[in-house]
Amino acid sequence: MRTECKHFESRTYATGDAVRKCNLDKAPDAPWRCPEPCDGYERRLADVAWSHGTVVPPPTPKSVPGLDDGSAAAVLDAAEEIINAIGFSMIEEIAKEQNAKRRWWRRKKS
Repeated sequence: MRTECKHFESRTYATGDAVRKCNLDKAPDAPWRCPEPCDGYERRLADVAWSHGTVVPPPTPKSVPGLDDGSAAAVLDAAEEIINAIGFSMIEEIAKEQNAKRRWWRRKKS
């Protein structure tokens, strides 16, 4: 990924795991590469008056062969659809539980 882009974000956790991502969600093959050409690319401002921490993130993973066929993006899209479907079903389930509690309270109150 282009670490000099202002939309690039990297975070290292206490376990040593590192997350590298595009805040615009424009890197379908993250963490290996950004799309060519990327319409969201903006060069980061110069590091004037920035204070940097002492934690050094692990090196960026090597480019994985075979990502140019779009299979990685397809897998990530499928995973996103699964997560979204689960999220919506959870929201519906919580709403049903809240409605059931409200009905019980109305019956008890009457």
